[in-house]
Amino acid sequence: MKIGKDTVARFHYRLSDADGKEIESSHGGEPMAVLWGVGGVIPGVERALEGRQAGDSFQVSVAPEDGYGPVRELKMRVSKKYFPKDVALKPGITVQLQTEQGPRVVRVVKVGMSVVDVDGNHPLAGRQLEFAIDIVDVRAATPEEIDHRHVHHDGDPHH
Repeated sequence: MKIGKDTVARFHYRLSDADGKEIESSHGGEPMAVLWGVGGVIPGVERALEGRQAGDSFQVSVAPEDGYGPVRELKMRVSKKYFPKDVALKPGITVQLQTEQGPRVVRVVKVGMSVVDVDGNHPLAGRQLEFAIDIVDVRAATPEEIDHRHVHHDGDPHH
């Protein structure tokens, strides 16, 4: 079966930067599982998966526009009261904040007495990304997965 509309693909990946430095890898753990065509992975990877099948191994280079986007001006100052109390705030860490638009991951830039300066760009925004992908298997998506627009794991029809 080939990856396309209404299919679930499971694959391992190794993500590196443009200089070949590894950023992350799924090898040694469970493969990533995505319902193709609903935005479960960045656009450059999703397009590269289409038409592939179990056993395929390939590399794809993803420009920022097809990855996490360009770096934008998303710096803001936020009151400390909006941060989880159990997190030691320091520059460089990422924290998930609840916003009016839902959860958002931000990177702490500077910590003041009562406010925190954060950057809302994804940590990989603006970067050329290199993926090595090994497709483990491809199957038809269940009607529930198609309806819910995501993969259900271990027989759980809800999530």
